[in-house]
Amino acid sequence: MPPFGRVSAPAPAPEPPPEPEARLKARLWVQAALRQCGSQGIFAAVLRHGDDDAGVVLVKLNRGPAGCEVFTPVRDGAGRLCWLRATGADPVAESEADAYLARQRGNDPDLWVIEVEDRDGRLPFLERILAG
Repeated sequence: MPPFGRVSAPAPAPEPPPEPEARLKARLWVQAALRQCGSQGIFAAVLRHGDDDAGVVLVKLNRGPAGCEVFTPVRDGAGRLCWLRATGADPVAESEADAYLARQRGNDPDLWVIEVEDRDGRLPFLERILAG
C-alpha cells in the first residue's frame, strides 16, 4: 500500500471526436425529404428553391388551425445535425411563420424553404429536434 493512502484508478481515455457526417447536396436532401413525406401520405412542397449544392434548408410545418412551426438546422455540441424551432416552443400564426421566412430569405439568397402540411405534426425527415 502506498504511504499516502489509496491509489486512484487511471482516468478513462477521452472519447474520440465524432466522425464527420457525410453532407448531401441541398437539392438531394430536399428531394429525399419530399419523398419521405410522400411515402407516408404527408403533403410537402418546395416553397423556395435555393442553391442546389449548399443552400440552407428551413422547414415550415403547417399544422392547420393549430398553427405553424419553422425549423432551422443547427449543430449540437458534438457537431451532429439537429433542428431548432426557430419560431419558439409553441406554434405561431401562419403569418408570423411566413414573416420569419421572408426575413431569412432576405439574409440568404441561397435558402431553401420546404412546407409540410400535417395536423399531427409529423416530420419524418427531421431526426433530432432540440427542445426549444
